[in-house]
Amino acid sequence: MKEITQTQFETEVLNSNSPVLVDFYAPWCAPCRTVAPLLESLAGEYAGRVGMVKVNVDNSPDLAMRYQITGVPTLLLFQNGRVVDSLVGVPSARALKARLDAVAGPAQPAAAT
Repeated sequence: MKEITQTQFETEVLNSNSPVLVDFYAPWCAPCRTVAPLLESLAGEYAGRVGMVKVNVDNSPDLAMRYQITGVPTLLLFQNGRVVDSLVGVPSARALKARLDAVAGPAQPAAAT
């Protein structure tokens, strides 16, 4: 997952043509490290359907304040520049996939050759 800064946020998230999941995290946060492998795995699975980026709240306090991030990890799902869903803490893979599927739709089956 790509880490973005406050200056990249508008381009990468708010102006994206596809939904974007933003992981607001901190490097010192143990639950953030717990959820990271799940997010990395899902980033590959949802490539092309849902963008996934992470924002270090210590390096981007203005963004954290703007989106009222009071605990990490906080996952915000953006669509058309607006927050459409949020999760605080470490979600189960099933719960997170259900929320991603709600905005991205199910995966398209691979075309037969």
